Amino acid sequence: MRSQSRRKMRTLAAVTAAGALLAACAGAGGSGSSEGGGINVLMVNNPQMTQLQELTEEHFTKETGIDVHFTVLPENEVRDKISQDFANQSGQYDVATISNYETPIYSANGWLHPLDDYLASDADYDVDDILEPIQQSLTGEDGHVYAQPFYGESSFLMYRKDVFADLGLDMPDHPTWHQVADLAAQVDEAEPDMSGICLRGLPGWGEMIAPLTTVVNTFGGTWFDADWQARLTDPEFEEATRFYVDLVREHGEAGAAQAGYAECLNNMVQGNTAMWYDATAGAGSLEAADSPVRGQIGYVPAPVEQTESSGWLYTWAWGVQRASDHADDAWEFISWASSSAYEELVGETLGWENVPAGKRASTYENPAYQQAAASFYAVTRDAISQADPVSPGVQERPAPGVQFVGIPEFADLGTRVSQELSGAIAGQQSVEEALEHAQDMAEEVGEVHRNP
Repeated sequence: MRSQSRRKMRTLAAVTAAGALLAACAGAGGSGSSEGGGINVLMVNNPQMTQLQELTEEHFTKETGIDVHFTVLPENEVRDKISQDFANQSGQYDVATISNYETPIYSANGWLHPLDDYLASDADYDVDDILEPIQQSLTGEDGHVYAQPFYGESSFLMYRKDVFADLGLDMPDHPTWHQVADLAAQVDEAEPDMSGICLRGLPGWGEMIAPLTTVVNTFGGTWFDADWQARLTDPEFEEATRFYVDLVREHGEAGAAQAGYAECLNNMVQGNTAMWYDATAGAGSLEAADSPVRGQIGYVPAPVEQTESSGWLYTWAWGVQRASDHADDAWEFISWASSSAYEELVGETLGWENVPAGKRASTYENPAYQQAAASFYAVTRDAISQADPVSPGVQERPAPGVQFVGIPEFADLGTRVSQELSGAIAGQQSVEEALEHAQDMAEEVGEVHRNP
């Protein structure tokens, strides 16, 4: 057990700053720092989160008396801040948005407060309503639950039905990536300043690498084989990456090397792209009452090549820092923010298309949600249920994950590789050169796991 612990702490160097690691190794406990009472919440700046921030004071704090102090940051920044604060166990933040990537890693290192007792005693929360793939992804190796989902998602292809109709084009019910590339060429510049497709090119393991890895999977590639040999220069990985880079360079958005989820969402909402492959969570914003493209978007499953499906599995969830002195208040907030009652609140005040869905079975059985999300709810539900984190490709994997490799080093590895590939999108180097550099990085990680 001691050697395993040492190995885990060594791998954290890829996730956190050296100072944070020293504090974690020293067992720094700290105390909750919600000065003046309440809890501190650190979260990503996605639309569903900012809506939650707007609703909290009136609908949670007034009811419970618990003040919630939010810190809201872009995805790459919030990941860094969370990993440092939770590794330190300083207790500066009581609650943070973490994903099904971080949850098993953080729980294995003792950074998260287990939630089993709260789940067992809070009948109103209805934990059995949480979708099984989502709940399982937030369970640690020890069988304890360490986070609860705010929303769940997979990935799918979104496209402008009206533009396709004007051009006499049909979107297949289950498109392949090569069909998508052909369609992108035909719809490119169908309207002024409209690109054929928007794909993430912004560096970051949770930005560009997420959709790219699903393309790699379905093209037959993998980051590592079952023996932890790095495979980034294999023909399948290279073909998938070149396909992705060429597609976004030839028919993608302007400034693609700096475009992530938020930028592609904005492009789709503003009518600047005809297609977008990304998270199913984006549909709510596209179908919002004030969206210029509401009712004009079609939704189909993630494109494939060699696999039957290729959508990812992801959840932004709430984790409680183990060092927090406000765990009970933190659970009060989490159980409200992840409840069906909160979904009702959003549906009634902001519109049912804005509900943070993808986590509860009851959401997909709700007639009000079905009506508001008629164009995308079934595709989303099926994508989540069909996602396979254990076998997302055509070969055996050494670690789970669809759009990531479920190891601590991947946050650093994926980000560094994405920087190389973003350079290829920007025309600064070839895909082959980028992957040669990336292979060297991946081989170092593979060596760690082959020889612990």
